[in-house]
Amino acid sequence: MQITKDTVVTMQVKVADGLGRLVENSREPVAYLHGGYGNTLSKIEEALEGREPGYAVTLDLKAADAFGERDERLVSTIPKSEFPPGIKVGGQLEGRTPEGEPIPFTVVKVKGDTVHLDGNHPLAGKDLRFTLKVTGVRAAAPEEIAHGHAHGAHGAHH
Repeated sequence: MQITKDTVVTMQVKVADGLGRLVENSREPVAYLHGGYGNTLSKIEEALEGREPGYAVTLDLKAADAFGERDERLVSTIPKSEFPPGIKVGGQLEGRTPEGEPIPFTVVKVKGDTVHLDGNHPLAGKDLRFTLKVTGVRAAAPEEIAHGHAHGAHGAHH
């Protein structure tokens, strides 16, 4: 079966940064719903469109085509008194972008009476190399299309 809109693609993924350092290597295959649902990067969807299981590709993506450029407007320092007790580095909170869109912020530092937050994706601002191997393609179930993402072993669980 070919990868087209409303198919679920299962693939092995390896990601390296611009210096060749391994950033991610999926032990288990990952699955996404293909066809503009925002479940993977658009350049990955473009490269996989029309392909079949067994297809392998390496994509070198500039930061803008991967997780975007860093936006320093998404970095902030807030008084620790505005957070519940036990706030820790690595914790995530939902906040808003300057445009008012919901976005997860990660606690990157707690220093004295301040908490430093970053709403950028951890890989924002980095050129990345994606090595992909398609391990499966199947028709998406109506429920997956309605929810806008893959379900099952390597997709979302609800």
